[in-house]
Amino acid sequence: MHLFLDSNIWLSFYHYSSDELEELRKLGVLIERKQVTLHVPDQVRFEFRRNREVKFADAISKFKKEGLDKGFPQIFHAYEEDYRVLRDAIDAYEQAKGRILQKLERDYRRWKLKADGIISDLFAKAENVAVSEVALAAARMRVIRGNPPGKDNSHGDAINWECLLEVVPSKEDLYMIAEDKDFREKGSDTAFSPFLAYEWKHAKESEVRYYRRLSTFFKERYPHIQLATELEKELLIDELSKSGTFKTTRRVLNSLSKYSDFTSSQINEIAEVATRNEQVYWIGKDADIKLLMGKLIGGALDCLDAETKGKYDEYFSTSLKAG
Repeated sequence: MHLFLDSNIWLSFYHYSSDELEELRKLGVLIERKQVTLHVPDQVRFEFRRNREVKFADAISKFKKEGLDKGFPQIFHAYEEDYRVLRDAIDAYEQAKGRILQKLERDYRRWKLKADGIISDLFAKAENVAVSEVALAAARMRVIRGNPPGKDNSHGDAINWECLLEVVPSKEDLYMIAEDKDFREKGSDTAFSPFLAYEWKHAKESEVRYYRRLSTFFKERYPHIQLATELEKELLIDELSKSGTFKTTRRVLNSLSKYSDFTSSQINEIAEVATRNEQVYWIGKDADIKLLMGKLIGGALDCLDAETKGKYDEYFSTSLKAG
C-alpha cells in the first residue's frame, strides 16, 4: 500500500486536532510490518519544519486566552464552603496551566515534544522522495496552466503531486490523506478532485483513495483496532498464518511472545493458526517452539474453543507443559 500524508496532516499534531498521536504510532507499526510504503517528498519535510513554529505558536496563543471565569455573582458568596471549592479549583487550574505551558515551550525549543519524536521516527522509516528537476519543471507548468493542486501561485502541492506521479508504481493505488481543499472536489468536504483522479487513472492505471484525516483511514482499513500494540499483534498473527518457512515462524513467535495481554479471541486465533500451518506444527516439538507456544497458549487453555483445543492437544501436547 502506497501512502502519502500532506504537510497539514503532520502539522495538525501541533494544533487543535481530533486525531490522536496513537494514529501516528499505528502508522509506524504498518511501516515496520511492511504493510505500507510511506512516501515523504522533500517538499513535505521543508513545509513541516517551516510551519511547525507557526502551528505551535498559534496553538499556544489560543490556549493562553482560554481560562475559567473568576467572577461570581454576589449571591454565591453565601455558600461559603462550595464557593471556596470553586475558587480553589480555579487557582489549581491556573497553576497547572502555567506549568504545562512552561514545559511545552521548553520541549518545543528542544524538539522534545512527543509529536517530534514520533514524526521524526516516521520520517526516518519513510521513503524519502527527492524533488527532481523534471518534477519541479512539471509543477511549475501545472501552476502556470492553472491546473490543480495549488492556488495563488503556490507550488508546494503541485510539487508533491508530481513527485508522487514519479515514484508510485503503475497499477498500484495511492492512499492520500490531505486536509488541504486543493486536493478535493470543489464544494465537497470528502470527494477527491475529479481532475486529479482522471489524471492519476490515465497515468498510473490505478486509483487514488482519499481521506481527510488519518483517523478516518484507520477506521476504514482497521475498524476494530484502537491501539498501535493491538495493530501489531494482529499483523503478527496474520504473518504467522502466512509463514512459509521455519525461520519466519520462529521470528514471528518471538515477536508475539513479547506481549502478554492477548484477548481470548487472539489466543484462539494463534492456536488455530498453529494447528493449520505446517510451518508451525512441524517444528512444534523443538525446544524453542515448545517454550514460545507454552508462553503464548500454555496458561490460557481455557480460552480455546473445544475444536481448537483438540487440534492443539494433538500437535502440541508436549508443548503445553512448557507454560
